[in-house]
Amino acid sequence: MSLSVFVAFWAVSFLFVITPGADWAYAISAGLFGRVVVPAVAGLLIGHLLATLVVAAGVGGLVASNPLALSVLTIGGSLYLLWLGINMLRNPSTPEAAESQASGSWSRWTIKGACVSGLNPKVFLLFLALLPQFTDPTAAWPVPMQIIALGLLHAFSCGVIYLLVGFGSRSVLQARPVAARFVSRLSGAIMMLIAAILLAEQLPN
Repeated sequence: MSLSVFVAFWAVSFLFVITPGADWAYAISAGLFGRVVVPAVAGLLIGHLLATLVVAAGVGGLVASNPLALSVLTIGGSLYLLWLGINMLRNPSTPEAAESQASGSWSRWTIKGACVSGLNPKVFLLFLALLPQFTDPTAAWPVPMQIIALGLLHAFSCGVIYLLVGFGSRSVLQARPVAARFVSRLSGAIMMLIAAILLAEQLPN
């Protein structure tokens, strides 16, 4: 693969990374807890890397071509996002209140982050549609290795942006508990909206 291909992919990938969505909402939520931003973002990256491996292994094409499997994945991921969103609306976080809750919860935030991105069918379908387009069957690297390399590049961009979002929200909202509660509720509402759209797409026409 040439450097120009990596640059072209990174440019397209970066546009998706900087577009707010469920990952951003989760990173902002973690930012209100301060110390859990790193494990939360690590969880999000694990989900993206798992999606990359699924596509690289060829399983992605099989799932995408199976309407029932794709529907199950979409419904499961949507219900999980809906559950997270409802909890964030009912129990909005503030930096002050979150400090006492953050200890001992690194693994929980990592697992939740992996579920937010790993169960998001939009991430899976994005990778399925995007990654193969930047591969070259005639290149020295096998196509699965090219997909993994591109996925790692995407994950790197995600890590940088999500850490900035998480820590940035913390610094901006730390002295503003009212604004922090509003942002927490807004993040929950975004998750619920994304879940509702995904579920609506599964309704019969």
